[in-house]
Amino acid sequence: MSRILDQRILLLVISFSASVQSTKVLSEWKKCGDPECEKAMSRVQATTDYLGPDCRYLNFKTGEEIMVYSKLSRENENLWIGSKGKDFGYFPRDAVKVEEVLIGEEVEVLTKETDFLCLGEDKYTFE
Repeated sequence: MSRILDQRILLLVISFSASVQSTKVLSEWKKCGDPECEKAMSRVQATTDYLGPDCRYLNFKTGEEIMVYSKLSRENENLWIGSKGKDFGYFPRDAVKVEEVLIGEEVEVLTKETDFLCLGEDKYTFE
C-alpha cells in the first residue's frame, strides 16, 4: 500500500513540475511595433520545420509564412512571437528568414505573465 502511495505522489510531483515549466516566464522584456504589441512587425518565411516543446510555441513547416508581432529581448532574444493562420506562439528566430519588414522602429515593453500562457488550455498557473 505504501509503495502505491509513493508512486502516486511521484506522479503528482512530475505532473506539477511539468505544469510549472509550461508557464515559465521566458523574458522580462519584449520588442514590438507599438506599445500594445498589436501591429505586425514583419512577415517571415520558415526555413525549417519546427515543432515546439509545449503549447506556447508555434509549429510550422518549411516555406510557411508567419506574421511576427513581437520579439523577446534582453535575456532571451532568440524567441519571436507570431501567427500562422489562427495559430499563435513562440518560435526561434533562426528557423525563419525575414521576407518583409512592416514597421520602422521597435518599442521595448515589459512582458506580462499572460504572455506566457498556453492558449486554449483549461487551467492557468503562474510560476
